[in-house]
Amino acid sequence: MPAPTILKRRRTYLIGIPVLLLVLAVGGPWVYINLIQGDPEKELSFSDLATATTVAGSATTAASASSASTGGVEGTWTVASGSQAGYRVPETLLGQKTEAVGRTTNVTGSLTIAGTQLTAATVTVDLASVASDSDQRDSQFQGRIMSVSTYPKAVFTLTSALSLGSAIPADGTQVTYEAKGTMAMHGATKDVTATLVARRNGAAIEVTGTIPVTFADYGISNPSFAGASVGDTGTIEFVLAFARS
Repeated sequence: MPAPTILKRRRTYLIGIPVLLLVLAVGGPWVYINLIQGDPEKELSFSDLATATTVAGSATTAASASSASTGGVEGTWTVASGSQAGYRVPETLLGQKTEAVGRTTNVTGSLTIAGTQLTAATVTVDLASVASDSDQRDSQFQGRIMSVSTYPKAVFTLTSALSLGSAIPADGTQVTYEAKGTMAMHGATKDVTATLVARRNGAAIEVTGTIPVTFADYGISNPSFAGASVGDTGTIEFVLAFARS
């Protein structure tokens, strides 16, 4: 083979190597995010709740469900099984935009209704049990970011009574509210506003919603880690079922 031909091919190979590396650097994350990892989980909604509402291991009966759907809602209600809470954070993974989502079903709490007002509410989330689709992300979340061994819980507490309207909505009717409260986590407590959608569903009161979070407000380290870049804000999302205590 003539020497000029060999040199030409060598130059082609040398030029092709950085091009291939560039394709892998850009295309690899795209393939992982879009074909392997798939789309991030959708925001929590009422469809994520279990059909049966349970408190302390005791399922509600059809009779009590019928009674609750037509009776009043005054009194104390407790977070029931099937409830979920977690985070959603915009994330750039090696140049590809996606969302990091972590969730847990370890949620406790209660609310109190007097007349047509929500007078008290507290919801506690076990941060140590929050999990995503990435062990590496979970390790960062539990350690460097949230320090769950020191700050294992996140707690929302209602601070202003919330009017439910002139009358309690009919069973199945969804109503949007803005709830004023505090969020305590990572050793800090901040005033927050939770955007809620609530409904009665037979024996249960169901609530879904979000709370915006700025990490610096809670002294939380920027969540970015090897190859994953995260901004300064995220969202707490939840869907809760309450059963009468």
